[in-house]
Amino acid sequence: MRKTENNLPQSAGIDTWSDAEILAAFAGGQERAIAAVKAATPQISKAANAIAACLAGGGSLFYAGAGTSIRIGVQDGSELPATFGMAEDKIDYLIAGGRAAMFETLADAEDDAVEGARAASACKAGDALIAIAASGSTPYTIAAAKRARERGATVVAVVNNANSALAAAADIEILLDSGPEVITGSTRMGAGTAQKAALNFLSTLVHIKLGAVHDGMMVNVQAGNLKLKARAAGIVSRIAGISEKDAAAALELAGGGVKPAVLISSGAGSLDAAQRLLLESKGNLRLALSRLAATR
Repeated sequence: MRKTENNLPQSAGIDTWSDAEILAAFAGGQERAIAAVKAATPQISKAANAIAACLAGGGSLFYAGAGTSIRIGVQDGSELPATFGMAEDKIDYLIAGGRAAMFETLADAEDDAVEGARAASACKAGDALIAIAASGSTPYTIAAAKRARERGATVVAVVNNANSALAAAADIEILLDSGPEVITGSTRMGAGTAQKAALNFLSTLVHIKLGAVHDGMMVNVQAGNLKLKARAAGIVSRIAGISEKDAAAALELAGGGVKPAVLISSGAGSLDAAQRLLLESKGNLRLALSRLAATR
C-alpha cells in the first residue's frame, strides 16, 4: 500500500482527544511534511535548473494534476506573473475535469487517461510540465506526463510515494516522502503542505535563476495596485539609494518597470539606454548595474 494511504497508529482514538492534543498531532504531520521538502532539495534544484533553461529558451510552463494537487499547482502558477513578471500566456494548466474541478468535486475525472493525454498535446519541445500527484498513480496525470514527454517537453513529477508510475513517466522526480496522514488518506494535509512548499521552492528558484530576484527583492514585480506600486518604489529606492519620491518618478518614466527604473536612477540616462543594458545582460539587473558602473 502507498505510504500516504497507510494508517498512522499514533492517531488511534484521535476523535476522543482534547483539541490541544488533536492540533498537536496535526502540527506533527505538518512538520514531517516540511522535513520531506528539505530532504528533496537536491531534486528541486535539478528540476529548477531544467525548467529555467526551458523558460529562458522561450518555452511555456504547464502544471498537470487532479483534485488537491492541481489546485495547489494553479495557486503556484497563478502567482508567477504578478510576483516575477512571467508572461500570462507562458503558463497553462492541465486540470482533470477542467476548470470546474477547481471548485467542484469531480472525483472520477482523475481516472480519465485519454483526456490527460489529449490535454498534454498542447505541450511541445522546449516546454516544461510539472505533474503533481500525491499517490503518483493518478491516470490523468500519468497520461499527461507521458504525452508531454513524447512531444519533447521536460517533465517534472512531484509525488509523495516512492516507485510511482508518475515518476517513471517523468524526466525528473521530486519525491516528497511525507508519510502517512494523521487522518488516513487525507492528502490535503501533510502531502498537500509538502507539495505547496516544494512548488514554492521550485518556482521561486526558477525565477531567481531567470533574474527576477535581486538581493531578496522582486525586481520583476508587476505594480498593478497601490500596494505593489509602493513595493516597487521601495525596491527602486533601496537598490538605487534614492528617495521613494524619486523612485516613483523613475518608475513612471520606466513605465512601471523596476529594473529600468533602477538603471535610470543609477545613471543610465534614458529608458532606451536602460533597456539596452538589460538586453545585453539577458535581464539580469546585477550584471546590468555592473556594466553601467564600468562605463562611468
